[in-house]
Amino acid sequence: MSTPQSPQSTSESTKSCPVQHNSPLDTDGPRVALYTEAFAADPHHAYREMRRRYGSLVPIELAPNVPATLVIGYYTALRILNDPVHFPSDPRTWQQGIPGGCPILPMMEWRPNALRNTGFEHQRYRQVNVAAIDAVDLHALHATTEQIAGPLINAFCQDGAADLISQYAFPLTFAVLNSMLGCPPEIGQHVAIGMAAIFEGVNADKGNAMLADALFDLVQMKRRSPGDDITSRLLRHPVGLDDMEMIHQLVTLYGAGIEPQQNLIANTLRLMLTDRRFAGGIFGGSLSTRDALDEVLFDDPPGANYCFSYPKQPILIDDVWLPAHQPVVISMAACNNDPAIHTGQHTDSRAHLAWGAGPHSCPGKSMAYLIAQDAIDQLLDALPEMRLAVEPEELSWRPGPFHRALVSLPVVFPESPPMPGFG
Repeated sequence: MSTPQSPQSTSESTKSCPVQHNSPLDTDGPRVALYTEAFAADPHHAYREMRRRYGSLVPIELAPNVPATLVIGYYTALRILNDPVHFPSDPRTWQQGIPGGCPILPMMEWRPNALRNTGFEHQRYRQVNVAAIDAVDLHALHATTEQIAGPLINAFCQDGAADLISQYAFPLTFAVLNSMLGCPPEIGQHVAIGMAAIFEGVNADKGNAMLADALFDLVQMKRRSPGDDITSRLLRHPVGLDDMEMIHQLVTLYGAGIEPQQNLIANTLRLMLTDRRFAGGIFGGSLSTRDALDEVLFDDPPGANYCFSYPKQPILIDDVWLPAHQPVVISMAACNNDPAIHTGQHTDSRAHLAWGAGPHSCPGKSMAYLIAQDAIDQLLDALPEMRLAVEPEELSWRPGPFHRALVSLPVVFPESPPMPGFG
C-alpha cells in the first residue's frame, strides 16, 4: 500500500523545485544553499557568516530553487516555536508548487501526524503518540539496548578495527527502535531502505512508497496480533487511528528514531575520541558520557536544521518580512551557538533547542538519552583503548540541509575477545 500523494504534489519530477508565493519583501537575491558539500564540511563557519550578514533570519535554499528562511537567533526561534497560530506547521499550501520528485518533499510534505498539523488535529495525534511513548518501560529499554549492543560489539571486537556508524550506531539504533515498535526483521529491512532514501534525497519518492508499504504490513500484523509495543498501543488508543493515520505516526517515529539517534551516538563518540576532556573520561576522567551528549546536543545537534512552519500571511519579525506559505526553518545548531546565549560554559545545561520547543517538542527525549548513553558506555567499556583510525580533520560529513551526519567513523583498537553472555 503506497502513501497517497496530495493533489498538490503529483506533478512529474524536475531538476528544480520552483515555489510560488507572494510577499511584500520577497528577495530574488543570493540565498545560502544548505544542501552543498561545502556547507556540510563547515556549517558553523557558514552560521557565523550568516549572522554577520543577515542577523537572526537568513534567506536560504533547502534544495535548488526551494527558498526558505533559516532562523539562527535563539530568542527569535523560541518566539516562533511557541506561536503556532502565526507559525503553523501545515505545509499543504506551500507544497502546491513542489514537484513530486523534489528530494526534500518526503521530509516536509503534509502527513496526518502531529508534526505537520496545527490546532485540534495536532493535539489529537500528539496525545496518541505521547501516551504510547510514555508507556515504554525504560528499565526494559536499558536491557534491550544492552542485549543488542553486545552481539554487535562481539562481531567486530576481534578485528581490531570497525566503522562505528555502519557496524554499530545504525544497526543498534534500528534494532532498538524495531523492538520498541514490535517490528519484525523482514518488515524492518524495507523500512530501513525507504527511510535511507528519504533522508539521503536519492529516489526519495520511491523510498517514501516503499516505507508506506512496509508500515502498512506492520499495522495489519499488529491489528491481527497486538503486543506490548508502541505500534499496538497506538492502535489501542481511544482516538481510533485508521490505517493511513497509523502509517504516518510510524513514519514520524522512524524518522525521529533512526537518523537523529544514530547521529547523536556517532557524533558523541567522535567528541569523546577527539577531545582530551572526554578522551580522558574513557579511562576514568571527570567528564561523563552524559556530559558529552549534552555538549553535542548544544554545540552540534544531529538534527541541525528542522522544525518547519509556514506563515499563513506575510509577517514582520525582527524587522524582516517573512513570505506567506514559505518554509521557516529553525536552525537548532545556529540558535544554540547564538552569542546571545552561548557562553561556552554549558556542561550540564539543558537550555539547547536540540529537542525543539513549544507544542512540537520531542516527546521521546528520555528514551533517546538512555539509548545513546547505554550504547556509548557499552562500547567504551568493551573497547576502552579505542581511537580514531584517521586524523579528526579527515572525517567527512554527509551533505543535506537537515542533519549533521558523518559519512563514517573509523576506529582501531587492540584485538579483544568477545564479551561473554552474548552468543
